[in-house]
Amino acid sequence: MEEQLDLLAIAAHPDDAELGCGGILAKHAALGYRVGILDLTEGQLGTRGSVAERRQEASRASEILGLTARHNLGFEDGRFLVDEAHRNAVMTQIRRFRPKVLLINAPSDRHPDHGRGSQLALEAWFYAGLRKLETTWNGEVQEPWRPDQVYHYIQFHELTPSFSVDITGYEGVKMEAIRAFSSQFYDPTRQEPETVLSSAAFLDQVRARTAVWGQQIGVEHAEALVAPRTLGVSHLMQLL
Repeated sequence: MEEQLDLLAIAAHPDDAELGCGGILAKHAALGYRVGILDLTEGQLGTRGSVAERRQEASRASEILGLTARHNLGFEDGRFLVDEAHRNAVMTQIRRFRPKVLLINAPSDRHPDHGRGSQLALEAWFYAGLRKLETTWNGEVQEPWRPDQVYHYIQFHELTPSFSVDITGYEGVKMEAIRAFSSQFYDPTRQEPETVLSSAAFLDQVRARTAVWGQQIGVEHAEALVAPRTLGVSHLMQLL
């Protein structure tokens, strides 16, 4: 049996997790937690770059973030469904890695895959805890597993955060991991069509956003998360 992860991010596309929660992943990896990413697709419909390039870029980003594990399910970009077959595939990986905390795509966003990936991951999170839904990995029946917590990271659209995580000191690692996906972001030497992500200003805007979230909680940089349920604390002294 593979060793349990502490934190697993599920992403519709390679680079989603880096953009949405790369600082959180890098910080927790540096603190000694076992951190991983599960990519649903290989970004096959991306305007820029190729699947082969995205694979190499994801590998490089994983090294930068200090990930313990990364797996790609190879779903069809833009065509995967929230159905039993896709849900079972995600459930299998949740039960394989047995994370304590799950980070998933934004519940709604500019790219339809993000919202759909979010719904798929949320359903898989729940059903992975049901004993009577059987899945197998490497020929063995898996034990049920439901992570203790699940949160959405914020992507293109502005969403109201439930809370934010201080990533001060790790914002640079986040940006380096994002830049590892060089086919997708600003590179004046490439001749492919321009996209929203490949504009010269986009990476500056990503970093500025972490500064704004940081300012809101009294730190330099932060990443914001949305909880699908009400959060609670046992006493107020636990809050920053």
